[in-house]
Amino acid sequence: MENFINLTRSLSRLKIIDEPLDVNLEIPHLAYIEIKKEKPDVLLFTNPINREKNIKYPIPVLMNAFAGFDITEKIFGRHPDEIAAEIEKFLHLKLPENLKEKLSALGLLFRLKSVFPKRTNKKGKCQEVVITGNQIDLDQLPILKTWEKDGGRFITAGQVYTKSLDGKLNNLGLYRIQQINKNQLIMHWQVHKDASHFFDQYYKAKKKMPVAIAIGGDPLYTWCGQAPLPYGLFELLLYGFIKNQNPRLVKCITNDIYVPEDADIIIEGEVDPTDFRPEGPFGDHTGYYTPVENFPVLTVKAITMKKNPVYYATVVGKPPVEDKYMGWGTERIFLPLLKTTTPDLIDYHMPENGVFHNLLIAKIKPLYKGHAKQIMHAFWGVGQMSFLKHAIFVNEDAPPLTNYPELTRYILNRLSEKSFLITEGIVDQLDHSSYETLVGGKLGVDATGKSVEKQVEVLPDKELFEKIKNLDSDIVELKQYMTDTANPITVIKVNKTKPVKEIFNKLKQFNQYIKIVVFVDNEHNDLENPYMLVWRVTNNIDALKDVWIEEIWGLDATRKWEIDGYYRQWPEDVFCTPKVIEKLKEKSLIDVGDEFLKKYQIIPYL
Repeated sequence: MENFINLTRSLSRLKIIDEPLDVNLEIPHLAYIEIKKEKPDVLLFTNPINREKNIKYPIPVLMNAFAGFDITEKIFGRHPDEIAAEIEKFLHLKLPENLKEKLSALGLLFRLKSVFPKRTNKKGKCQEVVITGNQIDLDQLPILKTWEKDGGRFITAGQVYTKSLDGKLNNLGLYRIQQINKNQLIMHWQVHKDASHFFDQYYKAKKKMPVAIAIGGDPLYTWCGQAPLPYGLFELLLYGFIKNQNPRLVKCITNDIYVPEDADIIIEGEVDPTDFRPEGPFGDHTGYYTPVENFPVLTVKAITMKKNPVYYATVVGKPPVEDKYMGWGTERIFLPLLKTTTPDLIDYHMPENGVFHNLLIAKIKPLYKGHAKQIMHAFWGVGQMSFLKHAIFVNEDAPPLTNYPELTRYILNRLSEKSFLITEGIVDQLDHSSYETLVGGKLGVDATGKSVEKQVEVLPDKELFEKIKNLDSDIVELKQYMTDTANPITVIKVNKTKPVKEIFNKLKQFNQYIKIVVFVDNEHNDLENPYMLVWRVTNNIDALKDVWIEEIWGLDATRKWEIDGYYRQWPEDVFCTPKVIEKLKEKSLIDVGDEFLKKYQIIPYL
């Protein structure tokens, strides 16, 4: 962490904030706005406080470690594509036929010596200060409350180290962790995650589960915690491979978990398989508050730290946030591994405003009829890719996958009724659009074919609105996108009083003017903001219920409730607290205007 701070300072990318700011809302709100800038800075808050508890923390808070593509590349030590190329060499290692090939193969294999973690018997830097017994007090740590309606304060960048009941498997995961009191935390490991699988073993054996939570150290540790490695592979192997140096681990003082010796803070504890408490709500990376659910409780047995630790935290919410850059690294590095199951995959991209698991665009080399749909099924069966909700496939002649305007035109010019595959599968536990938890619709779109003919006559927005506004009193406003393509998109805002399918059915009579229609709520949506509309739509649709391929094609991205046959709790948007934003403006700590706040829906405008 010291090296990282010095590096970002030398690059003039470290912003030091000496103003006393509250861990409740003020620090995370400022970080949330900073990370959305075109070139964000790493933030170091030197005087965190808690006004509610009258605490002045001696530990500074570092946020936005992954502050842009350039800083993320510095954390990896090289471009993620270089790491991917090296992984690809290993995956295609063949029996050498001559001396040159033998030497090359030996060089690759020699690299593996750096992959495996080294355990030391000495105390680590993370154990220079040891707190046990009655001295344990989580209030000594500047744990943040990010959003006004959060259920409490949460550790947001805790590296969670666990092991299987038989001790043969180790795992590093990245989960949110809610503080209950001075010595207890709630572990939000979702049902599909490896730590939850380990917990199931302890639960069945009626044994307490040892856990260690590391904070800080090399930011790459935190990235490794979210890496989608197969079950049973220890994520720190990836750290060793990327850094070309063995991660050095030290044994915790109260259990047999090993943690990075240079982490800033370690929280050691055990989870009681009989103790579950309500966790949340929490404004998560989906941009919505996730509901209250019961999760297991960890009782802290020790807190150890460096003499001068730094508390590292991240902020999640509506895109773009820090996971944009973390996800970029993951996307590039894991391309070769995806190709092992889908060899005709050329490239893929997961836009951050699709919240990664909500939208994937893939470029493939289709070799036969139905090839794209075959790859769709392969994706939905691969590890964490199985949580993917919407996948769009394009041919090798498509524009670059990050050239969104041209890529969108390419896709829309190749869609027909046969392009769509709708099926059912598992979804992320945080997904709110599925009509039952953990299981929902999947949408695959095959845009690898030839261009299709335009079938609709495009009218100006005002003229089209005049034609349809009297169809249904729920219709409020509309805007058309990509009207130069074969399949234009019409986005309609509604004040919803009935199932949107009823409005959709009425619109079919205007199929000479409308091909694709997307419905969104009137509240909190701006039809002039396609970036946030993509975020809203990919979050809010369950393809089984909300996608209709009929005379026209429809997507219902509105809020759902009982009238739709939806009986779960629909979550609220995550917004910053306006009075906190105003206070930070008064202190001259925020240098963005109202248009910026509106663009990313940081505070409620609409």
